[in-house]
Amino acid sequence: MFIKSLLDDIRTILKNGGIENFEFESICIIEDVFKQNIYDMISAKLECSSNDERVAQCNVMAQRRIDGFPLQYILGKWEFYGLPFKVGEGVLIPRQDTETLVDYVLTIFNKDETLKMVDLCSGTGCIPISIEKHLNNVEYHAIELSTIAYSYLVDNIALNNSKVVSHLGDVLEPSTAKEFSGLDVITANPPYLTEDDMENLQKEVSFEPKISLFGGNDGLNYYREICKIWKNSLKVGGMIVFEIGQNQEEDISKIMLENGFSDIAVIPDLCGINRVISGIAL
Repeated sequence: MFIKSLLDDIRTILKNGGIENFEFESICIIEDVFKQNIYDMISAKLECSSNDERVAQCNVMAQRRIDGFPLQYILGKWEFYGLPFKVGEGVLIPRQDTETLVDYVLTIFNKDETLKMVDLCSGTGCIPISIEKHLNNVEYHAIELSTIAYSYLVDNIALNNSKVVSHLGDVLEPSTAKEFSGLDVITANPPYLTEDDMENLQKEVSFEPKISLFGGNDGLNYYREICKIWKNSLKVGGMIVFEIGQNQEEDISKIMLENGFSDIAVIPDLCGINRVISGIAL
């Protein structure tokens, strides 16, 4: 068969399986298996036999996808802020929403400023790695509790030739925060889904680690503890920047004010949803 026929077959499997972005995902699967651009293969009228192992692999991947397994886990990698990141079961998948936080930090600081920064709940490391690659004089530390996610953090630092320093640790332990002082910036995309959110997860999201999603009954546990525990690790005038869930901005603003932060700013994502909140340490 020609590669175009294989593309049609995978597209049909995904479409019939209820995958909304079946066109895009079928291309991702075939390009991942054949390691070539789909349009180059179609133009060259690339042929592959029906018993080609690569054809079978494409079909297996398509089947896993319609079973609900996230495309990112199937591919084992995903792009974030123009950079490649390894992903898999046990680590949160980087999302475009989180690029709002990266954009915001990079608009606040000059690329040549000397900065000391820490990222909490780092997962793949997409936030600190993406920011560090755009700043020239930053000392950036990334902290992750899960040993599985931590392995991805370490791999992604190496993959992107990043200077981010990884730490295996619990950001909710005061002893962890005491290891850092004089910070210019703290960034974090903590777990923020509520109990109700967890009971109504999309099927593919249910494959992601609960520890990276669940933020307590009201979704705010990590914000309360981080603001309390990490406030003194920031220098006076230092900034904390969180990703937040939809409609959480008022509650988190209150938490930040109660813990000695001022100049609260709320930043929407590309869809107009308030996605990032920042505050200055007094």
